[in-house]
Amino acid sequence: MFLMVFICRLTLLLLGLFLTAQANAVDYKSIVIEPSAIEINGRNRQTQILITGVTPNGDEVDLTNSAELEIADSSIASLSNSLVLGQTEGQTQLQVRIDKFIELIPVRVQGYVNYPPVNFEVDIIPLLTKLNCNGGGCHGRQGGQNGFQLSVFGFDPATDYEALTRQGRGRRVFPGAIEQSLIYSKGTGLVAHGGGERMKPDSQDAELLREWLKQGMPWGENETPTVQSIQVNPDLRSMTPRSFQQLRVIATYSDGSQRDVTRAAAYSTNMEVIADCNPQGVIETGKLAGEAAITINYMGKVDVARVVIPQPNVPEPVRPEWFTSQNRIDDLTWNKWKQLRISPSELCDDATFLRRLLIKTTGTIPTAEQTRAFLQNDSPAKRREAIEEALASEDFTNYWTQRWSDIMMVNSATIGGRSAYTFYKWIRQQIHENRPYNQWVYDIIVATGNTGNVGPANFYRSQRTPEDATKAISQAFLGVRMDCAQCHHHPFEKWGQADFYGLAGYFNGMKRDKLDDNRELVYHPGHKSISIPVINQPVDTRPLAGTASEADTTTDPRPELGSWVTSKDNPFFSRLVSNRIWKHLMGRGLVEPEDDFRETNPPTNPELLAHLTTVLVDNRFDLRNLMREILNSHTFQLSSTPSDSNQKDDQAYSHYLIRRLPAEVMLDAICQVTGVPEQYAGHPYGTRAIELWDNQLPSYFLDTFGRSLRESPCACGSSGDPTMAQALHLLNAPEIELKIQSRDGVLTTLASSSLSTEQLIQEISFRTVGRPATQKEARIGQQLLNNANRRQGIEDFVWVMMNSYDFLFVK
Repeated sequence: MFLMVFICRLTLLLLGLFLTAQANAVDYKSIVIEPSAIEINGRNRQTQILITGVTPNGDEVDLTNSAELEIADSSIASLSNSLVLGQTEGQTQLQVRIDKFIELIPVRVQGYVNYPPVNFEVDIIPLLTKLNCNGGGCHGRQGGQNGFQLSVFGFDPATDYEALTRQGRGRRVFPGAIEQSLIYSKGTGLVAHGGGERMKPDSQDAELLREWLKQGMPWGENETPTVQSIQVNPDLRSMTPRSFQQLRVIATYSDGSQRDVTRAAAYSTNMEVIADCNPQGVIETGKLAGEAAITINYMGKVDVARVVIPQPNVPEPVRPEWFTSQNRIDDLTWNKWKQLRISPSELCDDATFLRRLLIKTTGTIPTAEQTRAFLQNDSPAKRREAIEEALASEDFTNYWTQRWSDIMMVNSATIGGRSAYTFYKWIRQQIHENRPYNQWVYDIIVATGNTGNVGPANFYRSQRTPEDATKAISQAFLGVRMDCAQCHHHPFEKWGQADFYGLAGYFNGMKRDKLDDNRELVYHPGHKSISIPVINQPVDTRPLAGTASEADTTTDPRPELGSWVTSKDNPFFSRLVSNRIWKHLMGRGLVEPEDDFRETNPPTNPELLAHLTTVLVDNRFDLRNLMREILNSHTFQLSSTPSDSNQKDDQAYSHYLIRRLPAEVMLDAICQVTGVPEQYAGHPYGTRAIELWDNQLPSYFLDTFGRSLRESPCACGSSGDPTMAQALHLLNAPEIELKIQSRDGVLTTLASSSLSTEQLIQEISFRTVGRPATQKEARIGQQLLNNANRRQGIEDFVWVMMNSYDFLFVK
């Protein structure tokens, strides 16, 4: 044990010496210390020091843990690393030394004689949240743990106080013998605890809990100031791999006072492999370049610190001459690559571009004839012309109708076959006419009428309660997931129950009168506000962060909501659809998940998302125009083959991100290659999978490859992840074998043709992967075609090519 302690202390000493040497090796233009004066007002208060060095080129470097810190009078204040603690009332100074730089910071400690009154809501709830006692995986889960349940993330302090102080037969809190109180003994690991040790007995957290118990477990004064906001500093920092950055978090209260809550806040990261943050508020980066967002949570208030880690020891890249600016997208992606010090891959070749373009816009692979014609076209404008042709095609309408039907949950299992078909036809009409997106979304929100002939009214057949409609519309059209806020304050966002039920008020009182033939009459007879369940607290009907509705009891309030949702001034609306389109075309959203926008989940390239949103709004929500902007960019047309510089990049789009073909696209591609259509019950022969309006039609292939369940507007309704079942199905599926062996298919024509072996190999390659065969593929084709009868060799080679990486994935 002694040896382990010695090694740990030696490691910390060496790290300090290394950081100090590193700091001394740089001549800083200036050094900034925060705060400039320290005031500690009470025994349960402390101050985190933040020291930043500014280099001659303007870079900011954290020097907090490399500076030499010393308190002049240690009887008044003390140091715990870079945290200043009070010892007794009085005044002293903190000396900060970095090489030849010395600065004295005044320190004042007051109100330290007696421990201040502990407030359960202000002091204990944040502690339980920080220690994750009230998390969804612990006592905050439904039913709690071992009979002890807390509200999730402390959203209901009164109930938590009751559970701690009144329930559990008095064993959870025992002021007469603090160490025998279960809340203390289990939390400190003195007694076996399924959650393990959550705090050290000699820590400030344990002292706070002991003091609360010693004071008789007070609730606290009801007029105690409440937290209004928190602010983290720095909120953006460029760092190097394997480096550290101290954060400082300040809470502002309703009476205007402020408090350092750095050690009381909870920290989490969205990219642990890039950067993580410990309970002391110190960010530690990993070995990879990239970006991460650190979420800081205190008393339901959140803030975010963004971290950017450029590639180390790499000079700033020089923009290649060929990477000209086709539009603003290319400039904004280049700016990000320059910041991360990565270079883009080359442009993809023509064959790859055409296949990528058609799959992403029309859900089809190019025919052999299309590919040959495109490769033989010498026009410098041929890519731009191909884009225009794809966007104007009937296949585009079919494919995007299906994509939007997934998001709108056009599900015959929940709304009935007739309603699903009516809704699907209506969506198809909007896509075919290229109707502005905001207009047809407005029609869905305010939809009224007979579901048998009013397509958008069927949206409310699946969203039958105000709560369901609130969650669906906020996620589908605003990119805000309100599920958490239905029951408690969202742990990573500013929305709470008042926001959720304020939005739900627009749908409260909606009617769905049954008609004949499984139809319904959907209408809203008039505004009726709603109350928060359990506490029965009425809330004003209002949009998110908006003002109360002016609708009366005889007026349908949904047009007011529809106007707000689809307004060009509503950033929620335009940025969500811009991100949806970007993700579909590029393989990854600027925000992931694509419909989960929140302050704690920032976009990887905010300027690019802002540009896409501007393009959309300035062109009256023309979705085709937004796609045109993206498709014409060099960024979309980059090769998927990474370079040494960008091989680890999966956030900045420096190379195209490879993705598996969607289920419907893959099945149609197999049918196109073999010339044998799939037969769907109740549909004409030759119907393609991307033309299906009913997602419940039996199809083992579509189920195996992850077609959308249409149970949620979430993009997770369909899956693009490869599985073992998919691999086995492609290798052994009788349905695919029957298509290959069919005497009515294309392979019969090829077998009876006068094409040479070499010509057959190239023809099959063009039909399957949209390009000439590689040397390896040609060699395999020669072996298969020469070692069997012609028909069998063709079948085997087609099967090989349809199981190849280049067929199954879009590159």
